[in-house]
Amino acid sequence: MGNCNVAGPNEVVVVSGGCVGNSKRIVIGGCVFSWWFCTDVQRLSLNIMTLVPRCAEVETQMGVPVTVTAVAQVMVMAEDHMSGDVTPGDRDAFMHKALEQFVGKSRQEIEDTILSTLEGHLRAILGTMTVEQIYQDRESFASMVRETASPDLAKMGLEILSFTIKDVVDQVEYLDSIGKTQTAVVTRNADIGMAEAQRDSGIEASNCDRAKQAAKYEADTNI
Repeated sequence: MGNCNVAGPNEVVVVSGGCVGNSKRIVIGGCVFSWWFCTDVQRLSLNIMTLVPRCAEVETQMGVPVTVTAVAQVMVMAEDHMSGDVTPGDRDAFMHKALEQFVGKSRQEIEDTILSTLEGHLRAILGTMTVEQIYQDRESFASMVRETASPDLAKMGLEILSFTIKDVVDQVEYLDSIGKTQTAVVTRNADIGMAEAQRDSGIEASNCDRAKQAAKYEADTNI
């Protein structure tokens, strides 16, 4: 007596024990029979997981604390969607890595593991950048995190589909202070420029008056 276990297109069913012996039967988008009492049936979702890594008050290269929130989409590498030259054996290897790490775990446990990895790399990259770099080039910042985190997630049989920076918060208003300082400098330079222009104009007017007076004096002397 047993059951017919159906795996959806975005799901892996793993049957072990019983007549399967020491090996495991892995089925995606199909069905597999399992015996009552003597076989174990476990499932792993292949759906995309949308995660929100967040690092609070991490010091940047210049010691300014910032809080960064990102959005990542991750999924099990059931097959390699990025390359056409990956052999079935390689795809099976990715799947087995994911099964070793996550089969039997809840979705929350899987997401917590991935978040810990992403946040660790996010924190490390933050420490190498200035606040200005983080604000001005978020795309490069996100690419750096993705590139450094991808190998670790691949070891778990996972792939990062996308990674974007959602929000950057500067608690000490560092950039605001820089903006105010730059505005003050621009205003001061404008005031100095205006004062110098007025001074030059006054000097020019004074020179013209002296020239007129000299010309008049010379004309009167000649008479």
